Amino acid sequence: MSGRRALSALVVVAALGYFVDVYDLILFGIVRVPSLTDLGVSDVKSVGVLLVDLQMLGTLLGGILWGVLGDRRGRVSVLYGSILLYSVANGLNGFVDDVALYAVLRFVAGVGLAGELGAGITLVAETMDKDSRGWGTMLVAAVGGLGAGLAFVVAESFSWRVAYWAGGVLGLGLLALRFTTYESALFQRVVGAQQARLGRFDLLLLRPRRLRKYLASIGVGLPITFSIGILMFFADHFAKASGVVGKVSAAQAILFGYLGMAAGDVASGLLSQLIRSRKKAIALFLGLSLAVDLGFLLVSGLDASAFYVLCALLGFTSGYWVLFVTMAAEQFGTDIRATVTTTAPNFVRGLLVPLSAVFLALEGDLGAAGSGAVALAIVFVLAAVSLASLGDTFAKNLDYLEPE
Repeated sequence: MSGRRALSALVVVAALGYFVDVYDLILFGIVRVPSLTDLGVSDVKSVGVLLVDLQMLGTLLGGILWGVLGDRRGRVSVLYGSILLYSVANGLNGFVDDVALYAVLRFVAGVGLAGELGAGITLVAETMDKDSRGWGTMLVAAVGGLGAGLAFVVAESFSWRVAYWAGGVLGLGLLALRFTTYESALFQRVVGAQQARLGRFDLLLLRPRRLRKYLASIGVGLPITFSIGILMFFADHFAKASGVVGKVSAAQAILFGYLGMAAGDVASGLLSQLIRSRKKAIALFLGLSLAVDLGFLLVSGLDASAFYVLCALLGFTSGYWVLFVTMAAEQFGTDIRATVTTTAPNFVRGLLVPLSAVFLALEGDLGAAGSGAVALAIVFVLAAVSLASLGDTFAKNLDYLEPE
């Protein structure tokens, strides 16, 4: 296989992996109510929050596991190991008969989901030319976001069990493409001589300057967790609280939100390439996201159609997800790059647990809009401070190791 064809195959596999990743990640949000109702759960909201939290906890732990393995064993091994794990867990979800097993499998699926995006973005970033790597990650984002559309179509057309089985089959089918990919040349150059230092988490945690940069890389993505994990996934709840006229389907709200997010990922990636800056593109989308999130919390009396448009805008302005992951990858050396690129987005996902706890704790006294406003203020202040502390990474040379 020629170099160009091999590179194209690598980008396609990373994109399709993210496609299946998004399918599984949001499928529970779409089938949450019918699946739990079918299992005889009376308090669907509370149990649904618990299962989402367990899935997010799985992504937290899985991020560390797959990140360290990605730096020690290689990016490709993590790419396919994670796909295998979440595909099996996804398929088994279709056979559950009680909430306990459902919870265990959502946790396992979360562990598996934690590895795919980080490994894929690391491979693409390390393999493509420094001036054009943004085009590759933009393609990954564009294809991945369409997984939401497929999840909605399958969930609407078939039972929730079939939807889970379809996700498992999709992931296992993707494994057949593993022989078209190859390991990062940057990783291969250091794996022999520098084996002892690869994937050392202490290189991040025990060096104050590097730790600050790592935490800032995570902080930039916090508004996405708020917009997607709270506002979008509980859109039907907010619609009821704000007096939306007509019935709002949580599944359709998530569909419009994720399709908007796919468009936003393409737009932010394109903007980044055109202005040759990751930081400025993210700053613009942060400002837009703040405006739309406030509108989501404050508007009232919309009809269902207008509310779905607002959900799409919510997703679009949160569509700097892959750009944020790419920028995190470009902040650090080859010896810990996979660790950072895999853990950062999953810590952002996992922080949904304390963020949703704050939201739910305050909701009784402040209402949905009031508690949402408090959570919004927290995440956007942290994101603004984090972004301001980071340097721009567009066209940065990635062939280096972190100093001891």
